[in-house]
Amino acid sequence: MRHTRSALALALVWLAVSPARASAQPSPDFLFGSPKGMVGFRSGWMFASAKSDLFTFVQRHLTVDRKDFNAPAIGVDVEVAMAPRVSAIVGFDFARTSKDSEYRDFVDNQRLPITQTTTLTELNLSGSVKLAITPRGREISSRAWIPAAVTPYVGAGGGMLRYQFLQFGDFIDVDSATSAIFADTFRSAGWAPSAHVFGGVDVRVYKRLYLSGEGRYLWSSATPDRDFIDFDPIDLAGFKATAGVHYLF
Repeated sequence: MRHTRSALALALVWLAVSPARASAQPSPDFLFGSPKGMVGFRSGWMFASAKSDLFTFVQRHLTVDRKDFNAPAIGVDVEVAMAPRVSAIVGFDFARTSKDSEYRDFVDNQRLPITQTTTLTELNLSGSVKLAITPRGREISSRAWIPAAVTPYVGAGGGMLRYQFLQFGDFIDVDSATSAIFADTFRSAGWAPSAHVFGGVDVRVYKRLYLSGEGRYLWSSATPDRDFIDFDPIDLAGFKATAGVHYLF
């Protein structure tokens, strides 16, 4: 009777522990079928080209350098798989920089700096095609798919870029005889077509979670508004380096 009770007690303990042990086991390291796409967030830095004559004029007269048009950047991507190695991406990218400055060669009648602020804002809505250089995973059965640990990729696309080049503060007419100081705001804004190429790598860190690193070059230019009517098209090109987090779905 004593042995029977001991056996029953052990059986009850085993039945109680078994579900807990089963639930503590990690979920399988595979997906039930190939993924439909990814969604993610990127952030990094934009290195502006800033080569058109408007940027040259600003740099010559104001304490603004070419590197001052570099800016922090963020981006959001929604990626949909079209083929085993090909995806379509809809993206949103935003960058903005602001620089306080003064005239390099002029001061006011009290020998104080003549100050102003220059800002450049870019918002790009884009569509892209992304090609995985190596397979993004492999099927081990009709319902099981193992993601690759590292997937390098390249891609290209186009879109529409919304920009704003803004200057406000005190200015002088350097071509006039009096060089009078006046307060004003100069603005050029609008939409312009854009094109880009990119390359990067997706690194799987946990189940469906990926860390991504990417380099992207964008081409775009726009005709300035009448506040800058005598200038050539504004150079809106630049290189963007970003890192981000993406989730596979």
